[in-house]
Amino acid sequence: MISTAKLKYLRIAPRKVRLVASLIRGKTANKAEKLLSFTRKRAALPILKLLKQAIANAKNNFQVDENNLYISKIIVNEGIKLKRQFPRARGRADIIMKKTSHITLVLDEIDKSKKKKKVRKKTKPKIVKEKELLEEKEEEEKKEVIEKKTRQKFEPEKVRAKKGKGLRRFFRRKAF
Repeated sequence: MISTAKLKYLRIAPRKVRLVASLIRGKTANKAEKLLSFTRKRAALPILKLLKQAIANAKNNFQVDENNLYISKIIVNEGIKLKRQFPRARGRADIIMKKTSHITLVLDEIDKSKKKKKVRKKTKPKIVKEKELLEEKEEEEKKEVIEKKTRQKFEPEKVRAKKGKGLRRFFRRKAF
């Protein structure tokens, strides 16, 4: 956790701010700045200002290079709701909730030295693999043979449909 910046009581609903916040989560600071400058959402400008503030904090307090920062966390929480009244019929009033948001942005430093090395799994020799494949095929063939035998035992014989007065028995009316 290198640098944090907070913005409280932003007069935009948190649901709308989260859309913009999810765009820049995990990106580098420079890339996030470019993204926010071209995003056509109302929440983009306050988040851009907040990002610039967090970058300035990191430069000033920790002497970190701007190109070596990325957004490790961005949290958008719900703030207070401002209650307003709206007139309705017969002298009544509806309450309108004006929602606010609190945004917390955390920048961290990219460590190129801590890159994880990929660990290769140990593979079995080809001979062992081939034996296992043959055994699996034999088991599948045995299962298929057993299924065919059980189907033949329990399949009912085909019964011929009787021609005649089936509908008349069902609908006992004079119209037929």
